[in-house]
Amino acid sequence: MSDTYRTLAEFAQTFGLVYFVALFAVVLAYALWPSRQKEFDAAANVPLRED
Repeated sequence: MSDTYRTLAEFAQTFGLVYFVALFAVVLAYALWPSRQKEFDAAANVPLRED
């Protein structure tokens, strides 16, 4: 394998890891944000409602 391929592969793996860790942190912050609690509690109770 060429050095260029190896360099690009290492960059893609590193960037991918950083990207997905950052994405996970954003999703986690969104889900645990205090102002969203009522919205998520209401969504959790949807299957229990008898409409």
